Amino acid sequence: MKDDVSDIQAYYDGAAERELVRLERHQLERDITWRYLERYLPSGGTILDVGAGAGGYTLELARCGYAVTAVDLSNRLIDLCRKRVVEEGLEKNVTFLVADARDLGGIGRDDFDAVLLMGPLYHLVVEDDRKMAAREAFRCLKPGGTVFSSFISRYGILGDVMKTIPDWIEKQSEVRSVVEQGRDSAGMPRGGFRGYFVEVSEIAPLHEEVGFSTLVVAGVEPAISADDESYNRLDGLRRRLWLDLLYEVSTEESIIAASRHLLYVGRKPG
Repeated sequence: MKDDVSDIQAYYDGAAERELVRLERHQLERDITWRYLERYLPSGGTILDVGAGAGGYTLELARCGYAVTAVDLSNRLIDLCRKRVVEEGLEKNVTFLVADARDLGGIGRDDFDAVLLMGPLYHLVVEDDRKMAAREAFRCLKPGGTVFSSFISRYGILGDVMKTIPDWIEKQSEVRSVVEQGRDSAGMPRGGFRGYFVEVSEIAPLHEEVGFSTLVVAGVEPAISADDESYNRLDGLRRRLWLDLLYEVSTEESIIAASRHLLYVGRKPG
């Protein structure tokens, strides 16, 4: 039986505007993710953006000429994404669908050159549900197509939690549940951000079990922990050089898990 994720839908329906600025707060995550998109996306074609949110990647992909299908669980986020697409005159490049990543029945098999699964996997706290989402991405991809999946690191979040909610450490039952199981204890009331925090060793096997060949597992915020501000204020040559270096080390095994957000890139055999 699928987990009930209506609380996640409600969370994003109530916090849609906050998603407009999320990638502005986490600029290194965005910039390194784009390096991997530029490296592994085809030069043109069709992209399924599952967990599109307010359009953080959808809009730029549409500007680049891709035909994008933007999917999200939240009606409010899809409405916000559609509004932004229309404001930029990109509506010919983007179609919209409200759907659950675990059931993309409205989308045909082998339809897309690439699938972005950036968000759903860190809200599916049940392993079977994460596998369902990965299988759906596999089904929708053309042979030879590429998947990009995002995760939140179980240990990479600790610096951010210490910075933003330091009193969390005093709730030792919650701490042990996250460290040992990757999620809040099952008995906790729902509401707010409910997620699954992954160990790096889980990521490739999850995808490979449904048929993907692994290309990359990377940390997209290497070496900065919770310190977004130091990267965000860089500009010009200095910013580019730091980005070059951090992208270069983003697959270094010794630091991947220290990144808050993790990225998997895989290919459907063709």
